[in-house]
Amino acid sequence: MINLTDRNLNINLEDYVFGVAAAEMPALFHDEALKAQAIAARSYVLSKKKNNEIKITSTINDQVYLTNEELKAKWGKDYNKFYKKIKACVNETKNLVIKREDKILKAFYFSMSNGYTENSKNVFKDVQIESKPSKWDNPEIKNFIFEKTITEDEIKTILNIKESINIQNITRNETGRVSTIEINNNIYSGLDIRQFLSLRSTDFTIIKEDNKYIITTKGYGHGVGMSQYGANGMAKEGYTYNEILNYYYNNIKITKI
Repeated sequence: MINLTDRNLNINLEDYVFGVAAAEMPALFHDEALKAQAIAARSYVLSKKKNNEIKITSTINDQVYLTNEELKAKWGKDYNKFYKKIKACVNETKNLVIKREDKILKAFYFSMSNGYTENSKNVFKDVQIESKPSKWDNPEIKNFIFEKTITEDEIKTILNIKESINIQNITRNETGRVSTIEINNNIYSGLDIRQFLSLRSTDFTIIKEDNKYIITTKGYGHGVGMSQYGANGMAKEGYTYNEILNYYYNNIKITKI
């Protein structure tokens, strides 16, 4: 059983995987992408098992999970169609997980990359997932490039700055994402600024116009592991869920628990 600590709810594994797949990936996505999502979700939660227990939240801090009632509200008149579609994808991949060296992989995933997935060492320290080109993530996807405007006063409040803002010395890693940025002699990581300013990704540029800043991001999410939009792009080209997972996660096997 899965213990959703923030909901005080216990749920069996396959029902949980359905609720995550339905919450985390658009129901209109290709079946093979949804199957890959189900396996990644199942792997992620089972990797959290400790002392024969699995405790997890139903939020973005772990994996988003929605109940059937919440899905009815989300999908409306399409509920029955989407329920059957995703349920079939979960059932077809029942008990399948991603393993590396006979250990279930903590299979991180995210919405869309900037064209390259992120090396896990730049974000998470507890798993090794290498960067991969993801050509399926590109400007043809809605909101791949996204602009956000923040006033100087808002940034000063968020970062507790009293004087005028001075931004300089932006460094980027091998995937084009911001590693560090210097603001008023303080060094911040790209991850920190993404969190503080609620940005879609750490691949961002900042341009000042008058008393406001226009921040342009590419992609959406932390970038580690499987890109959901990338998976959908691969599926549309005929790749199977097995091929999708083996592309985004290095040195793995898809096997039954």
